Amino acid sequence: MTIDAPFLSSIMEIEKDWIDYNGHLNMAYYNVLFDRCSDEAFELMGMGPDYARTRRLTIYTAEVHVCYVRELHLADSVRVSFNLVDHDDKRLRAYQEIHHVDGWLAATSETLSLHIDMAGPRVAAFPDDIRQKVEAVRSAHQVLPMPERAGRSIAIRR
Repeated sequence: MTIDAPFLSSIMEIEKDWIDYNGHLNMAYYNVLFDRCSDEAFELMGMGPDYARTRRLTIYTAEVHVCYVRELHLADSVRVSFNLVDHDDKRLRAYQEIHHVDGWLAATSETLSLHIDMAGPRVAAFPDDIRQKVEAVRSAHQVLPMPERAGRSIAIRR
């Protein structure tokens, strides 16, 4: 398995129905772009739709922090990165960036995801084969510096 550091999504297009009354990408659809990239990264780690269907195990999002850096508009194309910055036997912490195909940063996201046994549903440890893939991705991503925007909190600075 070849592991890019960070993982990069396929190129995605901004859709017409995602544009709000301000003429730019509605805030909710930044999350759609992040989620689509995460789905591609989870598939790389063996946790795609087949995993949920056949093994009844999946990933749920527990927490997300999004920073909107620059507006996206209809006709823009983007690529999203996924950097697995930490994990344990049941959780994944990822940092993502949306970049316009011209290279500029549009938004960042930091996510805490839980590995779920759908029979509960309840949080469950990764099976050994999946844990090994998660560890391989983390090992590949460990060469990346901790993103400057990771670990941010919301506050009004005085």
